[in-house]
Formats: sequence, C-alpha cells, structure tokens
Amino acid sequence: MSEKNTPILEVKELSIQFGGLRAVDGLNMRVKKGQLYGLIGPNGAGKTTVFNMLTGVYKPTSGGIFLDGVNITGKSPVEINKSGIARTFQNIRLFKAMSVIDNVKVGMQNRTKYTTIEGILRLPRYFKEEKQMNEKAVELLKVFDLDGEKNQLSANLPYGKQRKLEIARALATNPKLLLLDEPAAGMNPNETAELMDTIRFVREKFDMTILLIEHDMKLVAGICEELTVLNFGQELAQGETSAVLNDPKVITAYLGD
Repeated sequence: MSEKNTPILEVKELSIQFGGLRAVDGLNMRVKKGQLYGLIGPNGAGKTTVFNMLTGVYKPTSGGIFLDGVNITGKSPVEINKSGIARTFQNIRLFKAMSVIDNVKVGMQNRTKYTTIEGILRLPRYFKEEKQMNEKAVELLKVFDLDGEKNQLSANLPYGKQRKLEIARALATNPKLLLLDEPAAGMNPNETAELMDTIRFVREKFDMTILLIEHDMKLVAGICEELTVLNFGQELAQGETSAVLNDPKVITAYLGD
C-alpha cells in the first residue's frame, strides 16, 4: 500500500447510544494521509457526536477508532491528543483573557518535560523550555500572520483572526490529524474564502490530514476530496465529493422531497 493511500484514521462500525437513542449507528470511515475529508449532514445527524468520540469526550458503545493503525477507542482526551488528534470547535473556545501567544503556548503543554517543582522554583530546565516554546509559538503565529498581535488579548482579535488562532493552537499540539468543527460558522463570504485558502495552506505547509464538519456547501465542494454524509446517525453516502453532493439521497436529506 502506497503512503498516499495509507489510512491515518479508520473508524469501524462506530456506534454510541444515549439511553434509548442511538446517536451514531455503525459508522465506517477511512481517511487517508494528507487528505482533506468532509463529514457532512443535516442538523442533528450526529457529526459533532462523531468528533466527540474521536477525541475521547464520549466513549463509544461499540466499534473501533484507529489512528495510524493504533487502537485509540475509549482513551481519554489527553491521551488521544498526545496520540496525534487535535480539534477546533464550532463555537470558538479561546482563552479570551490570555494573550495570543499564550493561547498557542497552551497547545504545547502536552509536550513539556519540566516538572511542576521545576516550574514553581523556576529552575534552569523551566527557563530553557519556556524560551523554546516562545520561539516556536512566534514561528507558528508568523505562519498565520498573527505575530504582530502576539501580545494582544485573544478576545480583541477580529472574528476571522480568532478562527486562525484556534487553528494555530490546535497545530501547536503537533497533531497527525486536525479536526475542524464548522470552521466557517459565523463568517461572511470574504472570510470564508480566506478560510478556504488557510485550510489548503495548512494541509500543504504542515503535511496535515484534515477532517472537517461543515454546513457551507461551497466550502465543502471547494476543498474536500471525499465526503461521508450522516443522516440520523447513519451513513447515507460516501465517496468522491462531486458524486456525493449530486446523489439524490443526499439532496433529499438536505432539501426534503
């Protein structure tokens, strides 16, 4: 199997039940390394529930999740993040009272090596790692043209730049797979067009695999190579983007009969 066709993420018969409700039922999905993959569907289809299982917020009732061939099913969010999955949220979840650079440095905390005592006592290893984190954070902010605002409060950034900062913070965890939950939510057409460029750039610059949930079909059609469509927790269609978006079942699910 060539590297290009190697799956970074495999979801096998993934299901979760809340009481009598089966929110996701037997989902199978395969995302290849370097791919831009979309998970779409009407409101309430179960998309964010899938993301919550992939990131350890919810534990699946049955089925498996494999990252780079390793079974991560049921692991904690911290363990899954260290394994290589990072995400953003539909509603931006920055630390609003912290500076732009400190938000990015938060994303690096999962890889610090100094101990709590070394941090409290400000021992040499603490200062060495903090210096390295500052340098890496500035480099990452430069990629998103945010280095000029590194000392501003994140709450004071315009909406589009807050989205970029959230992506930068996710990338600071050094993921193999980046999950974007409705990144275009609340954006105007110009901001959405800029976001599409940003997502493409992130894929190329960081050799990143990206799985996104999105309701903006123009964005989905413009950047996603393959799609899975969920409806009432079940797979409705799957495959190459243009074929899926033209599937009568998918059109009916979105627009009604």
